[in-house]
Amino acid sequence: MQFVCSTITPMNPTPSLKTAVIGVGSLGQHHARVYANKPNVELVAVVDASPERAQEIAARHNTQALDSIDDLDLNALDAASVVVPTKDHYEVAEKLMTHGVHCLVEKPITLTASQGRELCRLADEHGVVLQVGHIERFNPAVVALAGVLTHPLFIETHRLGPPTPRVQDVGVVLDLMIHDLDLIMALVQSEVLSFDAVGVPVLTGREDIANVRLRFGSGCVANVTASRVTAGKQRKIRFFQQDSYVSLDYMAPSLEVYRKMPGPDGAAKIEYQQVEIVEREPLEAELSSFLDAVRGEHPPLVTGQDGVRALELAEQIAASIASQVEQLKL
Repeated sequence: MQFVCSTITPMNPTPSLKTAVIGVGSLGQHHARVYANKPNVELVAVVDASPERAQEIAARHNTQALDSIDDLDLNALDAASVVVPTKDHYEVAEKLMTHGVHCLVEKPITLTASQGRELCRLADEHGVVLQVGHIERFNPAVVALAGVLTHPLFIETHRLGPPTPRVQDVGVVLDLMIHDLDLIMALVQSEVLSFDAVGVPVLTGREDIANVRLRFGSGCVANVTASRVTAGKQRKIRFFQQDSYVSLDYMAPSLEVYRKMPGPDGAAKIEYQQVEIVEREPLEAELSSFLDAVRGEHPPLVTGQDGVRALELAEQIAASIASQVEQLKL
């Protein structure tokens, strides 16, 4: 018997994406960690205004440390995370995208909605992915909501925590509340008809605690509270529907459902369910989704337009609060 040896051509491996992180402070360092640990991804550089910080993070991941984006070879880069202070988001992302670099920009997308709209235009013009870092969309408890939430009638959120020196350039609405504004608008899928907002500065020159009541065209009402002057840390959102109450804890993470069910005697009874959560680090899920979008596997889950929409509403809320505070000074 004669055996014929045929040549087997190996499958082409997935090409490695060359990535960088611009800004490696308290959050950016974790972007660098995730990129450095992903297969088929090469972290080619970290950039930070502090050379010492850049060197520290680069040494952890055996990559290049730079103190200016001008020293980065943008033509050899596929994708980058922009994790600089909010006031610098536009300048950094604009430079990256005009060189064809796909960008994940931390929230809020930019300091102003007009800058955000310009970044969206540039992304379209240069054919690059622009994703915004609204990380709560990737929280495993939020992912599990898909099988639970139907038509929310009332939503209540509390995002509270102690003072932090990390954020100095925005108030609590753009710092913390914007997470919930983005998520609520994504879930309700209805136009905001009106809002009533209150807030006060406590430790900074901007509002440090704020509350807003949103009214949507669908009839849903959302009561949203954010504080960065609270001793304990809390991250919770609750949904009330016609036949159920849903409680979500971002930090646990956990998702509980209380449903109204018909009892054996015809009277209503409450049925409790602890929804199973598939554990996954939200940042790892977010960056994986971003890289898949860069590879063309799907559109970004949180688009630049999503980021602008959340920022526009946050701007209006912050402006309303600022106006009230000024009136109190008169």
